[in-house]
Amino acid sequence: MRAHHRLLALLAVGGLALAACGEAPEEDGNGDTGEASYLACMVTDIGGIDDRSFNASAWEGLQQAAAENPNIEVSNTPSSAEADYVPNLTGSVEDAQCDFVLAVGGLMADATTNVADQYPEQQFGIVDSDTGQDNVYPMQFDTAQAAFLAGYLAAGYTETGVVATYGGLPIGPVTIFMDGFVDGVAHYNEVKDADVEVLGWDKEAQEGAFTESFTDQALGAAQSDAFVAQGADVIMPVAGGAGLGTASAAQASGDYVVIWVDVDGCVSAEQYCDVFLTTVVKNIPLAVKEAVLAAAGSDGLVEGEFLGTLENDGVSLAPYHEFEDAIDDELKAEVEQLRQDIIDGTIQVESPSQPG
Repeated sequence: MRAHHRLLALLAVGGLALAACGEAPEEDGNGDTGEASYLACMVTDIGGIDDRSFNASAWEGLQQAAAENPNIEVSNTPSSAEADYVPNLTGSVEDAQCDFVLAVGGLMADATTNVADQYPEQQFGIVDSDTGQDNVYPMQFDTAQAAFLAGYLAAGYTETGVVATYGGLPIGPVTIFMDGFVDGVAHYNEVKDADVEVLGWDKEAQEGAFTESFTDQALGAAQSDAFVAQGADVIMPVAGGAGLGTASAAQASGDYVVIWVDVDGCVSAEQYCDVFLTTVVKNIPLAVKEAVLAAAGSDGLVEGEFLGTLENDGVSLAPYHEFEDAIDDELKAEVEQLRQDIIDGTIQVESPSQPG
């Protein structure tokens, strides 16, 4: 452990972060960083710590680990551009002298691979990717399973017969949601002899609608407006903070409802709870917490991986919250049965972007 160097080290990395992206690492206030025996550090992707989505939920996982083990101290370093990834990860090792360095999101895979190669004895972790390196603990999620349930729910709930989804960028951790959603709608159409249309994603062609941003809410709102103009009344954005534009526009117009992703929207963005039909949950806090606790209790590198599924609650549908009474009881029961069918293997959910 390197606790005796940490106070000066964190001051040093503050200078690096200011140079790299305009902000110093943020502490959670668990105590004096100089006294910590195990320092777990997180580098966000460009979505930022307040994205109400995967960065925020990864940070929650670190905080949970620190709450469970008082010897763990946590910090986060924001990235404002992809060019910040390598210097922020390197600074976490060299300057902050972190014991565990967490990279959040598949966009950071290449940077993590490069930095982890330079420090083979350093423990890293990454969300939504697997670099294949012994010193990088992968945390991945089969969100297609839970998104399948969301697609079925959307098809059963829509009044216009048109639902939609869009992504931030065309990358695997995004399109896996869209694949599952489309298949869930298709399953509803098959068993109900219905003809619900999905806008925004062609699973077979792996082509669809993207904002090309995980932060620009105006682009999210504009994409949703385009879908509504074509009749959509249920929209699932897979676009991090950009998706908040969809939630805001839904609230302002009253024309459609939203299916959120990653972390229960009624918890992370509660001001929009009245438009969140449900959330396709990716249990990042659990994965991160378990990884950090295991690493803090280990003398060497943590082995294995975390793969979130419906069976281990690594992915799920959030409660219906304010829509509990608006969703037909029969539809709720069908969604729950589908969940069990997927767990049992009766229904196979497939996506080109599934981990493993």
